[in-house]
Amino acid sequence: MNEQRKIETEEVDAVASPPKARVELETPAETFGRKRDYLAGFLSEQPVAPPVGESGSELQAAIVETLKTIYDPEIPVDIYELGLIYDVSVTDDGDATVLMTLTTPHCPVAESMPGEVEIRVLSVPGVRDAEVKLVWDPPWDPSKMSDEARLELGML
Repeated sequence: MNEQRKIETEEVDAVASPPKARVELETPAETFGRKRDYLAGFLSEQPVAPPVGESGSELQAAIVETLKTIYDPEIPVDIYELGLIYDVSVTDDGDATVLMTLTTPHCPVAESMPGEVEIRVLSVPGVRDAEVKLVWDPPWDPSKMSDEARLELGML
């Protein structure tokens, strides 16, 4: 039953050359004139102020987006959609506090997850300091998951 496969080949005498790229030459005045315009626009741009805190602020939204990049190692859903984040608050000075829980107190990442959350929140531009408070009351249950998380886990 050893079936041998034969590879078919075709010999050709020549291959058509691909079309050549056309480069239109610019004068130095055109080239440098454009660079000067670019530089002028770059220099006139004012620095963007980092977003300030408060509920519903851009900084809080940026922190939530960062939290959505942290996944539970046992469940293929991020910790925000899983419902492990109870609250994200930010002061006007950029101090962030994240109130979170874990699926169980015996979760294998109980020691490492809060530290990872703190490091990730500190990496958000505009955050001066971050504190993660791990709470067990109210306890987590599947009703805290978002519809997206339920769909991902086949619970809808």
